Amino acid sequence: MSQPAVDKVLVSILGRALKSITDEMSISMEKTTRSPILCEAKDFVTGLYDAEGRMLEQTENLPILSFSLSPVCRFIAERFRGEIHPGDVFFHNDVFTYGNQNNDVAAFKPIFHGERLIAWAATKGHQADIGGAVRGGYNPNATEVWQEALRIPAVKVYDRGELRRDVWDLIFSNIRLPIVEEDMRAEIGACTVGERRLLELVERIGLERFEVHKQALFEAARRMMASEIRTIPDGVYRGEGRVYFDGRTPGSVYTIRVTITVDGERIVFDYSDTDPQTDGFVNGTYTSSASATVLTFLQMVNPDIPHNDGMVQPLEIVIPEGTILNAAYPAATTFGNHLCPPNADAIIRALAPVIPERVTAGWNPLLCSLTSGHDPERGDSYVDIFFMGLKGGSGATCDCDGYDHIGMIDASGGVLDQDYEMFEQSTPHLLVRHEFLTDSAGAGRCRGGLGVESRVVLGGEGTQLVTFGDGDVEPAFGLFGGHDGTLNSIELRYPDGRCQRAKSKDIVSSVPAGTLYVQQAGGGGGYGDPRERPAELVREEVRNEVISAAAAREVYGVVLDEETLEIDEEATRRLRTGE
Repeated sequence: MSQPAVDKVLVSILGRALKSITDEMSISMEKTTRSPILCEAKDFVTGLYDAEGRMLEQTENLPILSFSLSPVCRFIAERFRGEIHPGDVFFHNDVFTYGNQNNDVAAFKPIFHGERLIAWAATKGHQADIGGAVRGGYNPNATEVWQEALRIPAVKVYDRGELRRDVWDLIFSNIRLPIVEEDMRAEIGACTVGERRLLELVERIGLERFEVHKQALFEAARRMMASEIRTIPDGVYRGEGRVYFDGRTPGSVYTIRVTITVDGERIVFDYSDTDPQTDGFVNGTYTSSASATVLTFLQMVNPDIPHNDGMVQPLEIVIPEGTILNAAYPAATTFGNHLCPPNADAIIRALAPVIPERVTAGWNPLLCSLTSGHDPERGDSYVDIFFMGLKGGSGATCDCDGYDHIGMIDASGGVLDQDYEMFEQSTPHLLVRHEFLTDSAGAGRCRGGLGVESRVVLGGEGTQLVTFGDGDVEPAFGLFGGHDGTLNSIELRYPDGRCQRAKSKDIVSSVPAGTLYVQQAGGGGGYGDPRERPAELVREEVRNEVISAAAAREVYGVVLDEETLEIDEEATRRLRTGE
């Protein structure tokens, strides 16, 4: 029997329909999860995959999750071959079987058309707790995976629609917060939404037409990506990014080195010269590091390329085991997602000389905090990642300023701010300041995005503060004459007058109520000579306190009247021309 002919219009419709389904799954997650990490910050991904685990489409609310589900789906499809049935649900977080981070727990639901497995629906979200030695899952003192989390290899929690109560209880007896159990039920619900909608789609167009047009959709995405790669001059390009402080050895520095080879329609990212893994938790997994590579490169190509298996076919990513980007078992790896910024820095530095119009300057890297403890007003425990405070600015491009307060490049705007009132309802803390930080953006013809300053009065009992990230040593870099952004910092000002500057990987226990938490998230790097920025635009940004009058004069070469802020045209001309 001959296959149905490919209808190009139907290929396009199929691509849009699949995207609509994953978007609906995402809305389901947003509306049914309870943890602010999920329902407000949207730190999750939803996706559809074919029977073999190849990506059909995804909605990546957090870009670092762009490559995080398909490898696991392929693994489960192979590991349970012959044991997969309608109504099954699998959980997984294991970083040594293609997981990206312990806290990112996934649910997978096979989709059957009659007796035939045709696809998978999957979700993955950052859970508020995952067991291990430290509430919230981030343990800067960890040296092995068992000190970080409960490992969940691919395990079936529903078998033919029946809950495996013993397996379910085993998992959630090792997790501190009941909210995690509820949020994993929401993940299963989102998968069910995806299952229903995909089956409705297949019923409308027919299974054989679906399969034929799925392959055509893969091929279309492959051709689109290959076409983008062809616009990059063939050659070998190298770049580096640095990782500061492994959490154990003060002053330690590790280097990520990438060699990018462009050859026609293929591009290879080779990390073979990257430094070895650490003996602490500052390590990555292959999946988290490959996701970082994919998301960074996607920012340099056509944004309309469908996110399916064809998109990644022209890409080859080589990350040897034993490097800091692909740590060998049983290493601690919770920090792995946050190696994305220096990884992205390496890629940008490598490709900036040949595609300067398609790269950004450096983005503000992550410096984050997680608080946990007991909320006496609500009478229960809480875990909170302070998303408001961690979001610095993005790097500028050749013709556009960076985004203000967008967050690190692995979030790329996906992580949303907490609502102020919801933050204060879900924690015992009081927000007293959250505003743009003047002069934080790297200066340039196009400036970087602004960072922010946040101040919070910590409350509650037995508050534990965990800090993790980077960016308190090296700021976001400028490009082509643009200036660097500013550094990150976290400071605790105790009720007794003491001040403590928190390290970038640290655990501070028993923080007393009334402590003032002060965080600065720096700005992104600038692009081009700041003295080429239009003087009138500089004046308006001084008026709006984006930059100071002093920076306008000293950095941008724009002289303003102290009272009226009118431009002194002659003084500005002399300053900018060096007369």
